[in-house]
Amino acid sequence: MSMQFLISVVAFLVAIAILVTVHEFGHYWVARRLGVRVLTFSVGFGRPLWTWVRERNGDRIEYVIAALPLGGYVRMLDEREGPVPESERGRAFNLQPVWKRAAIVAAGPAINLVFALLAWWLMFMVGINGMTPLIGTVSPETPAWEAGLRSEDRLLEVNGKPVPTWEAARLALLDASLDGEGATLRYERGALAESVWLPMRELRALAEGSPDILELLGLRPWQPALPVKVRELTPGGAAERAGLRTGDTVLDVNGQAMRDTRQFIETLRDSPGKRLTLGIERDGAYLELALIPESRERAGRQEGFIGAMLGADLPPEVRARMVTEVRLGPVDALIAAGERLSDMTALTLRVLVRLVTGEASVSNISGPIGIADYAGKSAVLGLAFFLSFLALVSLSLAIFNLLPVPVLDGGHLLLYLIEAVRGRPLGAEAEALFQRVGLSLLVGLMLIAFYNDITRYLG
Repeated sequence: MSMQFLISVVAFLVAIAILVTVHEFGHYWVARRLGVRVLTFSVGFGRPLWTWVRERNGDRIEYVIAALPLGGYVRMLDEREGPVPESERGRAFNLQPVWKRAAIVAAGPAINLVFALLAWWLMFMVGINGMTPLIGTVSPETPAWEAGLRSEDRLLEVNGKPVPTWEAARLALLDASLDGEGATLRYERGALAESVWLPMRELRALAEGSPDILELLGLRPWQPALPVKVRELTPGGAAERAGLRTGDTVLDVNGQAMRDTRQFIETLRDSPGKRLTLGIERDGAYLELALIPESRERAGRQEGFIGAMLGADLPPEVRARMVTEVRLGPVDALIAAGERLSDMTALTLRVLVRLVTGEASVSNISGPIGIADYAGKSAVLGLAFFLSFLALVSLSLAIFNLLPVPVLDGGHLLLYLIEAVRGRPLGAEAEALFQRVGLSLLVGLMLIAFYNDITRYLG
């Protein structure tokens, strides 16, 4: 069992515990403020691992940590779950006015949005490192090439929004591509700043087999020409089977010198299942190894991979050019967090619409395995990256829970809206049918997410 796997599991459990607690606390806090009696606050489902009973203002509340961490619940006094004493009927959830029930249900997603804002606010104050948006190469006959962008240009703004890192640029470009027309890019070339129009009308971002938005546009981030160092090996992978070791430096492939890591990776991608002769340096000696890259499908074609993490230490002057830090004061950080929350909410909703209309592939959906993998990687990178991860997942949970699907908060809110309009709730049969259809949709969505996670893991 690798250290990265353990980190991913621990980071995932910590993240889920935090986000579930925050979500359920929203329901709990509003319910108590509106006079509804809370019986149980549980983080997790299934068999209780730890139970604590506390008296609060005369009410006996049970706090639980349960075995299955993928969720939680707040159980309130409710006639549908058992007899309610006459003296307590005014505190039963199901007997509250529709606006109170809606407020309690909406409080979970609402506090997830607030948490996302606070997490991004802390991230910007802590400071986060990112790749400077410096262009390495521009592929000919691509939108970026036709717009006039060239190697060594540095992106400054996309549609008027500053993009201090490649992450910010990638999100802004993806958002612009979903609008369909294009984006106005402001960039720096030498000491001059210029603006160009980048057309995106024909791009099919997020479609089945579609590559990254930067690749679609013909852009590649700048990278220094560093030695091809082996930093980590996947147990049982092609690299380990060939005899590669951590610390080896790849010098040539089939007699062709490797200038940098990118050239080596491209050589591997173009050689699935082919026998390659690697010239490597190990402890000052030159060795040759036979390597056969494994094959996987990506963007509609087979490509080779070897199960190795590559990279060399960056010299200080290269790092200064390649990496930038974004750190803001409290007020500016709050403004930036609000903008990030607004932008990511709009982007997520656009992607959801495209998923429903079939313009985006369901292969973009991730489940618990994918989230755990990203949790582990963000935890390794540091506090700021983990805060960004928590914010993004918290926002996703808020939007997901507001979908008008039974079992989710949005399904309950839809039923309350129907009740408010009709003056009475739906009949039992209609509500049961609504629950069955919605539950089927939810199970189907989860199966797709698990399938995507497993295929990514195996691939």
